[in-house]
Amino acid sequence: MRYLVWVLRLLVFVVVLLFALKNTEPVQVNLFADYVLHDIPLIVVMLGTFILGLLLGLLIMVLSAMRRRREMGRLRRELDRLQEKAQQYEKSVAAPVAPETIAPLAPL
Repeated sequence: MRYLVWVLRLLVFVVVLLFALKNTEPVQVNLFADYVLHDIPLIVVMLGTFILGLLLGLLIMVLSAMRRRREMGRLRRELDRLQEKAQQYEKSVAAPVAPETIAPLAPL
């Protein structure tokens, strides 16, 4: 399975490399406030966009993982509380009281 993943990674890398090499023409990049970058190779623009998307995706993934970790901690605390409550209940039920201790029989 690990070899299949590496073959797929290599295939994606080759396809992206060939796509990038076909798109090396200089382009004009219009940014905010009428700021313009002239004659930037398209491959650089594509790489920058890819890296920006990758960083944004990683940020979202980290935030989601932190939220899940917080939720797991909350659920563990709740589970510990419920288990402790169940153990206390078992202790109170586990030791049955003999009827003679509650209402002793009168001597005959």
